Amino acid sequence: FFTLLIAHITFCLPFVVVTVYSRLNGFDVKMLEAAKDLGASEWVILKQIILPLAKSAVAAGWLLSFTLSLDDVIISSFVTGPTYEILPLKIYSMVKVGISPEVNALATVMLIVSLVLVVISQLLAREKVK
Repeated sequence: FFTLLIAHITFCLPFVVVTVYSRLNGFDVKMLEAAKDLGASEWVILKQIILPLAKSAVAAGWLLSFTLSLDDVIISSFVTGPTYEILPLKIYSMVKVGISPEVNALATVMLIVSLVLVVISQLLAREKVK
């Protein structure tokens, strides 16, 4: 389990870092200086200024890394042992044999979950604009 976890973290972490870094790159440092001048501690600055600004980028990075992790069958097949059966490998082994109703049902559930997540993210983005 730990080898699979480390492999997926190593594979997905650069995507999350680039997403969050690009969001924080345009951040105005004067806000941090103003918070320090007003007596805010480092923890308060992180909690009340930096994290709310980076929240959308962290969510986008999480969704991107989740999608990449779910899609990456090759890394999973190399690093898992015979005792673990994870979803990408299960789908791959089911499709190798042939398309069955179970594969179709699983693909439908995954598609519906993806669409629900996209709709929720669009609704949240629309509320943020107002």
